[in-house]
Amino acid sequence: MIETTAAPMQIARKAMIDSQLRTSGINEPFVLARMAAVAREDFVPVAARSSAYIDRSIVLANGRRLAAPVFYGMLLAEAQPVAADTALVVDSGSGYLPELLRPLVAKLDVISPEDALVKSRKRPGYSLLMIDGAAETLPDTLTTRLADGGRVLTGLVANGVTRLAVGRRTAHGVALLPLAETGIPRLSEFDQAASWSF
Repeated sequence: MIETTAAPMQIARKAMIDSQLRTSGINEPFVLARMAAVAREDFVPVAARSSAYIDRSIVLANGRRLAAPVFYGMLLAEAQPVAADTALVVDSGSGYLPELLRPLVAKLDVISPEDALVKSRKRPGYSLLMIDGAAETLPDTLTTRLADGGRVLTGLVANGVTRLAVGRRTAHGVALLPLAETGIPRLSEFDQAASWSF
């Protein structure tokens, strides 16, 4: 009989769901189904595959980090994506969040943090914006891509602490409401510019 590595990974994925997601209060069936269906080990460097389901972030080949599974579970649960959504994901380079979200929405576009800083020529129209990482501030070049009433889900950095945050675009811009404190890799592109103080 030929042994495969699929069985241990499937066991690890189930353990992630049972011991990380469920124990953190993430029990939405669609979230658990997506996180059970997507092989997290395919989105990390080969050397890190055996650690793909640990409850901490993993360094990617580009130097960024794939956040711990609980972050993605919380992000999806708060987003409550629907089939009519047109979604934009700012991806840190792993491709994991876009793959989790793809079958849940009508349309999905993916950009890098660097691309988020460039003014888009497209008319605003996304109903859902999800950011794979934590930001100190969200640039107008990104938030103006949202339709009025569009939802934003991101990590938020304040005083060195990262929290999941949600918001909506209104005529006055985007205001974010911090929710649960959790470890989220920081996206330096979205750091606030340093200012002088006396």
